[in-house]
Formats: sequence, structure tokens, C-alpha cells
Amino acid sequence: MKIGILETGEVNEALRDEHGNYTVMFEALLKASDQNLTFHTVSVVNGELPSSPMDADGWIITGSRHGVYDDLPWIAPFKDFLRACVAAGVPLVGVCFGHQILAEALGGKVEKSAKGWGVGVHKYKVVRKPGWMKDASDSFSVRALHQDQIVTLPPLATVLASSDFCEYAALAYGNPEAPFAISVQPHPEFSADYVDAIVEMRRGTAIPPATADAAKESLAQPVHSTLWADWMVDFLRAAANRRKAA
Repeated sequence: MKIGILETGEVNEALRDEHGNYTVMFEALLKASDQNLTFHTVSVVNGELPSSPMDADGWIITGSRHGVYDDLPWIAPFKDFLRACVAAGVPLVGVCFGHQILAEALGGKVEKSAKGWGVGVHKYKVVRKPGWMKDASDSFSVRALHQDQIVTLPPLATVLASSDFCEYAALAYGNPEAPFAISVQPHPEFSADYVDAIVEMRRGTAIPPATADAAKESLAQPVHSTLWADWMVDFLRAAANRRKAA
């Protein structure tokens, strides 16, 4: 299966040598679930778009330092591309910024949250367990790094997971048992070391010191990133197979 990675942001240059870019992170995450996956990267943040939704069997939308509401020349065409993927039946997975822009493209709304930064390991309650979420328990923990949040749910979205801090933490679009897109607010692809480095870099500027301290302390907690990798791969494979069969 060929997975397209839509890079909507870039890792800070000072951290790139040690941690890689977003493509490296997602390849490592997803290949732990399926070594036979192949990848194709498109730098959306630098103005690129795929020639067609069918350039990949499914697409991953990465995180970004930008907001989906920012007045950037690539935002509107990218939303159009996401809607084209939906129309063509090509599955989508959104993470953090990807979670948010997919919601906006399909009729939701995103804002900078008055709750402030969600950073470090966060725990989410599972409120819906479709069959492709194999081995899901009543909750999962994943490393988070965001201030923006979905505030209005898109019409076709079903909430899969929630927390007191983030109401719409994971979504499925369409029939939850056979969705055409899924998305999640936290970052299964982020390592603890990478989040630690980002928090330290932004401490006292973007991230308040007390928030940074609590986030860094939380990074010792276990997370369910590999479970999310399995869910993403299983979803993409099943959705791609449905499209081909149709």
C-alpha cells in the first residue's frame, strides 16, 4: 500500500538532524505496523499539491506550527484537495493540524483555545469503538502539542475520543465502522525526546514555564502510539480496498 504524506509543516531546523522531519516520524510509526508500506511525500507547506487524489492509496495530513485560520496561500487550495479526496473515495488520516484542517474543510470550525496549551502526555476517554479500533480499551494516552482546537464539529463526523481539555480528540467521518476519513488531535508519531526538545525550546515564550514543567514530567508516562499506528494502517487498508472494489 502506498501512503502519501501531506507535509503541512516543517520540523525546526535545530531539531531536524536528531529527530528527522515529519515524513521520517510517520514512516517509523506506520512501518512498525506494516513493513511493506511505501511512502510518497508532498510538501504542501511549500506550495506543492498532488496531481490527483489517486496518487496514493491513502493520505496522512501532518501537524504544523501554522493555524488552519492563517491567511496563507496554500490553505484554501489544500482544503479543496481534501474535499476532492473525499469525493474520489481516497481515505484520509489527519493528525493535530491535519485533524483540524480536515474538520474545517468538511464544515467544522477551529479556534485558538482559551484553555491554552495541551502539551505532554494526555489521556483520552474512548466514547465510540468501531471495529477497526482493535484492542481499544476505555481510554488511551498519546503525546500532545497544540493550542488550537476544533470548536464546531463537522456534520459528517462522529466523536471517537474526548477529554476535559479536548472535547473532539478523535473523529471518524461517515459510517464509523467504515469511515472515509479519521483524525486525531494528539501526535502518535512524536517521540518523548522530540516533545521534550520542543517544550524546552518554547519554554517561557510560547509555552508558560509551569506548563512546560508539567509537560516534561508527564513524558515518562506510557503511551498508546503503536496502537494508533495499527488503527491508522488498518483503516487506510480497508478504506482503500473498499474504493478499489467499488
